[in-house]
Amino acid sequence: MIQFNHFNFNVLDLERSLAFYKEALDLDVVRVKDAADGSFRLVYLGDGSTGFQLELTWLKDRTEPYNLGECEFHLAFVTDEYEKLHEKHKAMGCVCFENPAMGIYFISDPDGYWIEIVPVKD
Repeated sequence: MIQFNHFNFNVLDLERSLAFYKEALDLDVVRVKDAADGSFRLVYLGDGSTGFQLELTWLKDRTEPYNLGECEFHLAFVTDEYEKLHEKHKAMGCVCFENPAMGIYFISDPDGYWIEIVPVKD
C-alpha cells in the first residue's frame, strides 16, 4: 500500500504563514515537531476532513526568502464554496492568477507558493 501523506512548504515567518492558512483556507494545526536544539519547527496543517496534511517547515537561522524558481508547482484545493472563497481571497489580496475559462484561480501565500482553488464538479 502507498498513500499520500503530506506536502511541504518552507516558510520564512511561521506565525504569518499559520495566520494566512487559517484565514484563507481554514487549516488547523494537527501536530508540531520541534528540533531538540531549536533549529527548526515542523507544523502540520489539516483540513479536518481528509488525512492529507500541509507541512510548514520553519528554519531558525533562515533569513532570506526562498527561491521558488518559476513556481511551476502548486498545491490544489477543491471546494463547494468556490464563489464565497473567491470573494474572500480577492478581499485578502492574495489572488495571483485567474483562469475564468477553466473556472479556477490561484492564491499566493506569504512566501510566494501558489495554491489552486478548484470548484467541485457536478
